[in-house]
Amino acid sequence: MARTPLSMTPTGWFQVAWSTEIAVGTVHTMKYFGRDMVAWRSRSGRISVFDAYCEHLGAHLGHGGHVEGENLVCPFHGWEWNQEGRNVCIPYENHPNKGRRIRSYPVVERNEAVWIWHDVDGRSPHFDVPDIFADFGSDNGQATADDYYPPVPAATLFRPGLEIHPQYIMENGVDFAHFKFVHKTPFMPDFTRHDFSGPVSYVDFTIAFDEGATLENATSGVESINAGLGCSVTRSWGMVDNRTMPAVTPVDEHTSDVRFTVWIGRKPGEETGDITRYGKTMADLVIEQFAADIDIWAHQRYSDPPALSRKEYAGFTALRQWARQFYPDGGASADEFVRIRRSELDALRAAAQS
Repeated sequence: MARTPLSMTPTGWFQVAWSTEIAVGTVHTMKYFGRDMVAWRSRSGRISVFDAYCEHLGAHLGHGGHVEGENLVCPFHGWEWNQEGRNVCIPYENHPNKGRRIRSYPVVERNEAVWIWHDVDGRSPHFDVPDIFADFGSDNGQATADDYYPPVPAATLFRPGLEIHPQYIMENGVDFAHFKFVHKTPFMPDFTRHDFSGPVSYVDFTIAFDEGATLENATSGVESINAGLGCSVTRSWGMVDNRTMPAVTPVDEHTSDVRFTVWIGRKPGEETGDITRYGKTMADLVIEQFAADIDIWAHQRYSDPPALSRKEYAGFTALRQWARQFYPDGGASADEFVRIRRSELDALRAAAQS
């Protein structure tokens, strides 16, 4: 990938692990946004994410540090830090050092994953990580995780250190033309919703993968909820029941880690237990489609302005204007967000075809 002009430090929620990777008492080392970090789970089960270095003399807490109860203990001098990064114990003093604090990050565990809130100015979260079940409607009532095979680790993809920017995956969602050429769909999708009126956006479209299917007779589609640039969840309807969660998290100024999680609806007779051969086969097919996108993103150049066709203009323009709000120098105000209704999309298509 040619180096993108887009900032690699956007504001938002970003996945840094799957929940099962961080057991009680575990100290997990990682690097994101150019900073060494540790994630650790206390005895009560709560996860915290810190910058990696002890504020005493700079020991790396991920190399020999350990968890005692609800605190993280430095391997060098035994200083204890609570879940907010505050020093609560110096074993050879009568009082802790109340003036020093390790940088900690807001953390959410949701959808089998660990998310941190990143903001270069230290602002608090102003939108949430969507719930892949609760935040979608369902024709047959509200689905829950019990209706799906457990996805981790069998139905996941992890590609570390790729030259990919998080915005690429969001642009992929409004790129109707690529479905036919990359994913070999029999027709280009019909977008039924583009809503970029806030930090959480919604993109829905009709699509089919069956040979011979047409836009006129298609009875399947995808709904997506995009919370900032780092967090997206999708629900498919009218086809193999699946929900997906792609996540791209910047590591440094050049690379990102890419994760993808797939939930496959349980087959009758397989209502309990781990993922089965059927579930694994279906998940692998979904992952294969996502991997095809990764192969292109990893070698892509960010074009600004892009050479858009008339049919592409509305979706890409709305997405890029929406994305501005997440960058340190974006400056997009609420009245600049774009909402495109179905009637407007139809009018634009009609004008493009005339």
